[in-house]
Amino acid sequence: MTADVPLGAAVLVVVMAYGAGALGPDRARDESEIRQLQTRQQEAWNRHDAAAYASLFADDGDVVNVVGWWWKGRHEIERQLTLAYAVVFRDSRLTITDVEIRFLARDVAIVHVRWTMEGARTPPSIPEPRQGIQIQVLHKRGGVWRIVAFQNTNSLPEAPFPIERSSVQNADGLGSGVSGGLSWSAEIRYTQGSL
Repeated sequence: MTADVPLGAAVLVVVMAYGAGALGPDRARDESEIRQLQTRQQEAWNRHDAAAYASLFADDGDVVNVVGWWWKGRHEIERQLTLAYAVVFRDSRLTITDVEIRFLARDVAIVHVRWTMEGARTPPSIPEPRQGIQIQVLHKRGGVWRIVAFQNTNSLPEAPFPIERSSVQNADGLGSGVSGGLSWSAEIRYTQGSL
């Protein structure tokens, strides 16, 4: 009987901290709806349908795109995407590769979305989007999940941070004797206590 008290107390704490929606079918339904929103994002993008894409956002939703341009409100998002689909993204194909959801409240979620893209035709001064990650803040209003904030970032495969060559240790624990400069080599072994 005493073992049931701590377990019951733990469940009560979780429910109080996260709300009743954190457990059970409501949470599963919300996760499914958010994943469906990401599928609709991919479909709207691949149809080059600016209105359908913008409809995923709250009226006052914001987008910061991969080059840092800030679009405020659903109407501006639609207008800018209409222009982008005319040339730069006319032949582009978006593929959502991963979706991770974290609920902050029953009606607020942070979503990380990994993606790849083919067919974008960017001018030389703008990096071509090939893969990236979006961070989205979603809010459920009137029973519908919509994006209220959206940050998109081009991504590259992770690599070790550079270290100063003079701090690289030989097998005997002595410095390499190279003074100054940075090394980007993946062969570097970090000394104990670094990173």
